[in-house]
Amino acid sequence: MRPAVLALLVLLAGCATAPDPGSHVVAETSVEATSLLGDPLVRTAFSDERQTTLEADLAAAEAAYAAHPDSLEAAVWVGRRLGYLWRYQEAIDAFTEGLATHPDAPELYRHRGHRYLTVRNLDAAVADLERAAQLIDGTPDEIEPDGAPNAAGIPTSTLHTNIWYHLGLGYYLQGRFDDALDAYAQCMAASTNDDMWVATADWMYMTLRRLDRDAEARELLAPVTPEMALLENHAYHRRLLMYKGLLAPDSLLRVEDDADADLTFATQGYGVGNHYLAEGDTARADALFRRVLASDYWPAFGYLAAEAELATR
Repeated sequence: MRPAVLALLVLLAGCATAPDPGSHVVAETSVEATSLLGDPLVRTAFSDERQTTLEADLAAAEAAYAAHPDSLEAAVWVGRRLGYLWRYQEAIDAFTEGLATHPDAPELYRHRGHRYLTVRNLDAAVADLERAAQLIDGTPDEIEPDGAPNAAGIPTSTLHTNIWYHLGLGYYLQGRFDDALDAYAQCMAASTNDDMWVATADWMYMTLRRLDRDAEARELLAPVTPEMALLENHAYHRRLLMYKGLLAPDSLLRVEDDADADLTFATQGYGVGNHYLAEGDTARADALFRRVLASDYWPAFGYLAAEAELATR
């Protein structure tokens, strides 16, 4: 890739942000997916200012791709920018188009697998992410640029951790908890900072509880402290503190003052519900899962997991 194009792509990665869950309003009736419970999931539009910014980011990514159609980075960013606009089906198409030119690019399988999860095509998601895991075997890891930089502007995840993390989630949603545990173990081994560690440990803990491996789940919580140095994954950290008994479950459900209230409630609400489920209180768990589904931030993994729990029963 020419240096100028690479610089443009890096600039796009660093200056743009993902949709702010607190700033959107339902505007369109375009159905992007069908929930695991059979309900239509409708695309959401954002405030005029936010929409303008996201559309401009997409236009820049499309221009870079048009100028250099053989660029893997350009192909990836078109799909990612479409996803930030909740245009998930188009994002999947963009990653598929990229794979025609780069059939062995783990980045494209990783991102398409993520978006297959978003649109509830779990089998396709797992197939893509398993392929991505095969392609990175024996390769050095690399930082994955953020589309939604944290306040410090420091990316916390890598290509390897994102592949294993999303693959673990795919298995978890399918009820394949042994496979999920293996994937999260791989993700944990590749995690080099507290942010990625707490996100992985949270899902790993829940997986261990579902496998009735409670002693191992408690052991996993040993390094968790309130003082962990986090840049972004505060919701997962709070869930771990709750599992450890350092926070009351109800405290995680008070998100009124959170700028990303819908996303935070989906994340923390599912975690609290799963905690009750692991403790045998199915009625309280299901009530919380239904509260999560009453919000409109359906791309959240907590929302998706709540769907999977209710669909299973």
